[in-house]
Amino acid sequence: MGIFGFFSKEKKESLDQGLQKTSESIFSKLSKAVVGKSKVDEEVLDELEEVLISSDLGVETTVKIIQRIEERVARDKYLNASELDLILREEIANLLSENNTQDLLDFELPADKKPYVILVVGVNGVGKTTTIGKLAHLFKNAGKSVVLGAADTFRAAAVDQLILWGNRVGVPVVSHGMNTDPAAVAYDAIKQGLDTQADLVIIDTAGRLHTKVNLMNELTKIKRVMQKFIPEAPHEIMLVLDGSTGQNAFMQAKEFTKATEVSSLAITKLDGTAKGGVVIGISDQFKIPVKFIGVGEKMSDLQLFNRTEFVDSLFKKN
Repeated sequence: MGIFGFFSKEKKESLDQGLQKTSESIFSKLSKAVVGKSKVDEEVLDELEEVLISSDLGVETTVKIIQRIEERVARDKYLNASELDLILREEIANLLSENNTQDLLDFELPADKKPYVILVVGVNGVGKTTTIGKLAHLFKNAGKSVVLGAADTFRAAAVDQLILWGNRVGVPVVSHGMNTDPAAVAYDAIKQGLDTQADLVIIDTAGRLHTKVNLMNELTKIKRVMQKFIPEAPHEIMLVLDGSTGQNAFMQAKEFTKATEVSSLAITKLDGTAKGGVVIGISDQFKIPVKFIGVGEKMSDLQLFNRTEFVDSLFKKN
């Protein structure tokens, strides 16, 4: 068995609760769209388009889903309006299966990459440092040794917060304090990871969106010093997005994917919003795998993203 084990009943309940606001919002709007209708017609599809856009799937993804449902209507000639939620569920599941997001039930660190290095990027306030702390907790609980690097040195709160998380979880944090060279922090964190034979090194980075050029230069410098020790580092660049910001999360994803080679996504704060559809839209449009989602405050509420379970929870009638 790997790091996180199977998708337990507790995790499923947590996911159901975390997506409850989005699920209730979608079903409420769908009910209004089909009231008095016996079949899926042009008017229902127009209403459905509004439902999906207002659930923050994004215009491009919404248009794609509507086109697929239109094709089904044309092919089947008659689709019962009362089954629209089932049709929508199928099409969203199909869409997610076509991009790079896998059905994650578990996650193993590659045995030939030790330490495995994750560089974490994202703007201030998205839950980036908290996500790093929760990741450290999950891996440490799975018996893995973790080193954290506090390379978001532009903000004192970010350094202090990561140190607090390190103390709370019981993992070492490499820090040079505020207004120090982020690349020097990354250098020392990698060195400590190698010296102690750690399984995982997670590096926090600056959370402010300066110009794309400055951001790119800073991340390039951090990567360059890492590669003095480990030529292929970082093994993963994880972008953390706040799901509750809806379309703003799309803009952040666009900026960061232009500035660096983002290879995975963690989408946080889905429990406090009805905008959970943003996971579908971002996953579809950027073709970057969603690896983790945050569905609550507890450490265990950072979960591996499993598209089958996600769609199931999204369309669960409470």
